[in-house]
Amino acid sequence: MTTTAPKEDTTLLVRRPGPQELHPARTHRRRRALELSLAVAVPLALVLLWQLAATQAWIDDRVYPAPSTILVDGWHRAADGDLWPDVWATLKRVLAGYAIGTVTGYALGLLMGSLSVVRAALEPMLDALYVVPKLALLPVFLNMFGLGEGPQIALVATTVFFFVWISTMAAVLAVPSGHRDAGQVFGASPWQMFRHVLLPASLPAVLVGARIAAGVAVLVIVASEQIAATNGLGHLIFDARALFQNDVMFVGIVCVAVLGVVFSELVRVAGRLLTPWAPRDRGRGQS
Repeated sequence: MTTTAPKEDTTLLVRRPGPQELHPARTHRRRRALELSLAVAVPLALVLLWQLAATQAWIDDRVYPAPSTILVDGWHRAADGDLWPDVWATLKRVLAGYAIGTVTGYALGLLMGSLSVVRAALEPMLDALYVVPKLALLPVFLNMFGLGEGPQIALVATTVFFFVWISTMAAVLAVPSGHRDAGQVFGASPWQMFRHVLLPASLPAVLVGARIAAGVAVLVIVASEQIAATNGLGHLIFDARALFQNDVMFVGIVCVAVLGVVFSELVRVAGRLLTPWAPRDRGRGQS
């Protein structure tokens, strides 16, 4: 008597390619169109809801003016030339402070990330200064530089410095040791090690910190101008609130928002141009 082993059932799974595999370019365009539509539709819906609430007296339009009122007032102030001096005052302070803070933060971050002795000597002190609210340093800068542009620029530079310093030092420390070893095996000089190893590996993370610092710089300068300035968007907002000119106050707030977004986006675009080898920002729908 002979027996035969039972045959095992085999199942063949076949995965058919989807639209993303068959038409990647078309799928990417549709996804980008959807993301762009959502990015425009959500704030537009909120503005329309605000407009409706103000016109229907659901909210007090003396405290929260309708967006149409804010737009008309902003247009008139811009056409009369009353808005641009404040915008320019804030912009030049942000640019000057950002440039100083970025250069010094990157230089010290690179040095501390490369030399453990320097890191051991300076990191505890800088960590302690980092947690100090930057607006608390404004009286110190006023004593150092007096009234004028100096305290405003110094406050922005200090704020930007810490963001860039931390991101740079962390990025340099995160460079794989294998990359450094390869450079040493090929006899790379210190400059060649920096140019061909440390800089390409660390620059994407450094630029992320620089982009965050761009937005924070606008926040700091507006807060500083509300305390110790006679012009600028921060002073415009604070002065308009004191005079109960809420439409002017919201014009200043909108200008600050636009300035922050544009400045941050310029830093992001510059980062993409400087680091074409880095992964793109997935949050922006890039592939």
